Amino acid sequence: MDGVRADRDLSTAAGLALGAAADLLLADPRRLHPVAGFGTAAAALERRTWRDSRAAGAGYAAVLVGAAGALGAALDRGTRGRPVARALTTAVVTWTVLGGTSLGRAARDVHAPLVAGDLPAARAQLPALAGRDPSGLDAGELARATVESVAENTSDAAVAPLFWGAVAGLPGLTAYRAVNTLDAMVGHRSPRYARFGWASARADDVANWLPARLTAALTVAAAPWTGGSAAGALRVWWRDGAAHPSPNSGRCEASLAGALGLRLGGRNVYGSRVEVRPALGDGRPPLAADVPRAVHLSRAVWTAAAGLAVLSRLVRRRVSP
Repeated sequence: MDGVRADRDLSTAAGLALGAAADLLLADPRRLHPVAGFGTAAAALERRTWRDSRAAGAGYAAVLVGAAGALGAALDRGTRGRPVARALTTAVVTWTVLGGTSLGRAARDVHAPLVAGDLPAARAQLPALAGRDPSGLDAGELARATVESVAENTSDAAVAPLFWGAVAGLPGLTAYRAVNTLDAMVGHRSPRYARFGWASARADDVANWLPARLTAALTVAAAPWTGGSAAGALRVWWRDGAAHPSPNSGRCEASLAGALGLRLGGRNVYGSRVEVRPALGDGRPPLAADVPRAVHLSRAVWTAAAGLAVLSRLVRRRVSP
């Protein structure tokens, strides 16, 4: 039994490393993406089950997250005692659920027209990255939206799936991605989803609580390697992180703001809803040139998270009774 457990940890570690490397080199799968398929199924189920009710939304989330977790558990059982198959399966699933490189590409897709002064093109690219209404945003607000989205999604798209893959293997990877996808689909505050999406939003808050703080800590550690300030990242994280309305996003945004000497926060428009968020950091507002800086720091953070995920599995293999 001890040997089987050790092989399982080694295979999972190898799979996490290979999956992270695939994301670095290839980004997300461009065709037949399983997460897109999950989103299609979730949208179809929503059409059948939507009610203006927390109970209905909780049942909806439980069915979909349970199905995703069950798929991961089935893959786990199917590769038990087959270390090569487990490593390759974990690699494919990790690659599928990670979005670190695609996050950077989406940010650069806003940055390129922004630098060229083509605001309509930059506005057209922003919805792939952020949920706010881009129609009235000037160059500075487009830069802020992009930098804030990179900071927040470094945790959601990359650090969190790696964290849950290290903690729970294949079921952790699939269940986390289901939770986060449902939050993006129905977890936002709107008349339709205020009650139905409540459970999905709260599940995402719970699933990202530790990864968001790990992201902030890794931002502090990585800041000097990317030309930023570790002291600034730590100071702004501790001072301003809790001011954000999200229990998790504020930690990521504040630490990045402090690392890069920026000030984030302000007025955000989401359709008919307006949020005025408190300032995070005490530097200058972001400029277009800060987008590549944020992407560079984001990549350093999530690749460090991948290394920690692999290392944690190897350490677990050594200390398993």
